[in-house]
Amino acid sequence: MDLGISGKRALVTASSKGLGRGCAEALAEAGVDLVLNARGEEALSATAQAIRDAHGVEVTVLAADIVSEEGRAAVLEAAGQVDILVTNAGGPPPGVWSDWSRDDFIAALEANMLTPIALMQAMLPGMMEKGWGRVVNITSQSVKAPIPALGLSNSARAGLTGFVAGTSRQVAQHGVTINNLLPGAHDTDRIDALDRAAANTQGTSLEDVRAAKFKTIPVRRYGTAAEFGRTCAFLCSQHAGYIVGQNILADGGGINATL
Repeated sequence: MDLGISGKRALVTASSKGLGRGCAEALAEAGVDLVLNARGEEALSATAQAIRDAHGVEVTVLAADIVSEEGRAAVLEAAGQVDILVTNAGGPPPGVWSDWSRDDFIAALEANMLTPIALMQAMLPGMMEKGWGRVVNITSQSVKAPIPALGLSNSARAGLTGFVAGTSRQVAQHGVTINNLLPGAHDTDRIDALDRAAANTQGTSLEDVRAAKFKTIPVRRYGTAAEFGRTCAFLCSQHAGYIVGQNILADGGGINATL
């Protein structure tokens, strides 16, 4: 399917690996020029070159901490006005409710709520002026069904979800759509680290941990960054102009809910 976005320009944050990279690669496959951001310069540059070689699109990179005001300002200056914005940031650490201080919550809010909001506030006016734009926020399945060990993430991402619910309906008349894409367990470095930690805690093997987790996922596997990325690219396409303010699960059916 031709997504109708060849020649558009996209900013994708936290895109040197994992789900962010999957989204960047899928957009490049559709002919979109990219601005990629992550904190690690080496991995970011390697990803950018791989995408250039594979798809022949223009790729600009800026290694910076998107959560800091200085880093975000540098990224926005390098990006200029874009047609597509994909926000992404690593989730806060797991724990239990009694572990977290006010500072922990502030850090989670900065990374997973306030930073994507700031990026949208920077890009939405230009999109509205042009009469076309796409925003996809990579959030978490936890906004549909909270994960007890991820209370910091549950809280921050729920706040972002509320912001998107109202804002998306205000900008839609200008040809701009905002949606959230909610990953479940995908085969990324983060899930690998979580599984290895669980294996160490439980005194069992990585294979046993994953076998148990696969039983809780109807498709009996983890998702891939590539299929997640193509879902993101569709939401950024010309065909998704009537999808507004939605929270779309990409979780293999893991959340057992009617709505």
